[in-house]
This record gives sequence, C-alpha cells and structure tokens, in this order.
Amino acid sequence: MGRDLSNTELATALTLTESTVKTRVARIFANLAFRDRAQAVVLAYETGLIAPGDLTAD
Repeated sequence: MGRDLSNTELATALTLTESTVKTRVARIFANLAFRDRAQAVVLAYETGLIAPGDLTAD
C-alpha cells in the first residue's frame, strides 16, 4: 500500500483475494486512525519503509 498499489495489485502480489485485501486495508486504516491511503504513504516514508524513488515505474 505504501508503494501506491491498488487493492487488486496488492491481492495479486500477496496471493490473496481482493476482498481479503480490502478487509485488511480497512482494518489498518481503523487501527491507525487513517482517512485514506495518502496517510499510509506518508507513514511509510516517515518510518523508512519506503524511500524517495521507490515509487518509480519499472
């Protein structure tokens, strides 16, 4: 999610169903009191999970 992947892309990458990913994302948002994915991306940068340039296209 920190790399700006959609739920479908996350499901494919993690070999999960899209509904499972949607549930997990919703739970993450609830636990961290996030409103949207932008806040998750900010946290990923601030904690060092991703670095500038990690979001560039392959």
